[in-house]
Amino acid sequence: MHTTTSQFRNRLPKQIRRVLPAYIAGIVFIIFLLNADLLVSSVKHAHKVKRDTSYQAATATSKFPKKIWQTWKIGPLGFEERDSLTARTWTAKNPGHRYEVLTDDNDLQYVEMHFGPTGLNRLDIVDMYRSINAKIIKADLLRYLVMYVEGGVYADIDVEALKPVDRFIPDRYDEADVDMVIGVEIDQPEFSQHSVLGKKSQSFCQWTFMCKPRLPVMLTLVDNILHWLNEVAEQQNVPVSDIVLDFDEVISGTGPSAFTGAVLEEMSRRAGSQVTWDTFHNMGESKLVSGVLVLTVEAFAAGQGHSDSGNHNARTALVKHHYHASGWPTNHPRFHHPVFGEVERCNWEPECVKRWDADVAAFELLSPEEKAKQISMKEAADAQLPPPPLQLPQQPPQPFFQVPQANQQPIQQPFQQPGQQPGQQPGQQPFEPFQPPPEPFQPPPEPFQAPEPFPLPQPVFNPGSP
Repeated sequence: MHTTTSQFRNRLPKQIRRVLPAYIAGIVFIIFLLNADLLVSSVKHAHKVKRDTSYQAATATSKFPKKIWQTWKIGPLGFEERDSLTARTWTAKNPGHRYEVLTDDNDLQYVEMHFGPTGLNRLDIVDMYRSINAKIIKADLLRYLVMYVEGGVYADIDVEALKPVDRFIPDRYDEADVDMVIGVEIDQPEFSQHSVLGKKSQSFCQWTFMCKPRLPVMLTLVDNILHWLNEVAEQQNVPVSDIVLDFDEVISGTGPSAFTGAVLEEMSRRAGSQVTWDTFHNMGESKLVSGVLVLTVEAFAAGQGHSDSGNHNARTALVKHHYHASGWPTNHPRFHHPVFGEVERCNWEPECVKRWDADVAAFELLSPEEKAKQISMKEAADAQLPPPPLQLPQQPPQPFFQVPQANQQPIQQPFQQPGQQPGQQPGQQPFEPFQPPPEPFQPPPEPFQAPEPFPLPQPVFNPGSP
């Protein structure tokens, strides 16, 4: 064998023998390049199998994580009294749950840890989160990211727990069959075609909800938001950090409307047929659809004055939203007609909305000069409105008739002709000031009632804790 090999080498010219290794190496390299796609595909498949296995392990549990999440500017030790009292209702009623608050100081760290290279490796999510300056957009996105990674209960900082989390799932349901618990917020489908109210007329509540970790619907919602933000930035020809959004754009882009759309889409996908709002309109009791348990409006959104939301004393009311942290519309204003104001002031009352629509339609028929006149008259009337009355301590009611005390002259009231206004001289025509269009009746806001204080454990942020 050795002799044959030597004879073969002797037959090859020296030049060929010198370059032969390079030829062989080149052929091997070309074969590698031709099969690179197959190699990368195999690696991707291996990673996909690993992710799928991780997802199945994360969602295989039949129980919801015993975690309660809130987000706010600062941590619990720096809460104002009303925030602290509200937060304590969650820990007091759920002593077996871990309570954690993500703040403006640790939220980015959390996102980088779980969605960066050492986590899910979604650098597009991390980059987008860094770019966002609108606080309400960041708050909406963060709750969805946390619920995808961790699961458990999310509640806005101004939401009070009325019942323990264990009451979120009625006894007739098996927790193993439920992946997500949500409630109806607005159920007014008769306004679905309204120019202002339409997109907000049918929505689930996202100031409080509960889900298991790694649900596809949460990641789908996040991807929808990223796509929408990039579109808005492109339309406004500015970076994402500089986009300007009004109230309705926030609601439909990241808020309840976006949340509702993603949930209905996931329900339809799992059911194999389209699931619409008709399934949840005017519900008398909760419904389980495609693994999503939908509670009646009283559960998370009682006391709104619309959508048959009842009140917080109802047996099915689980939380109470105090709204004292809902000041974000200041930076993202609602549609405000220059003469007739905001249609939301009607609070979904049909006759009020009908009257607002008629007034706005009539205004549009006016000439530009008449429109300007109406606007200036409204502005002048608003400028003359008296300041709100000084709140003085309540005095005991005075009797209708006062008997003068000794040595006290009775009060002489000036004589007035029938129909004469106070201060009007006899024979003088009464002055009729401009009367602005009547404002629709607004029920007085429900005053904040602080719950009984409970001891609050000192939660410590630990992004890596289970």
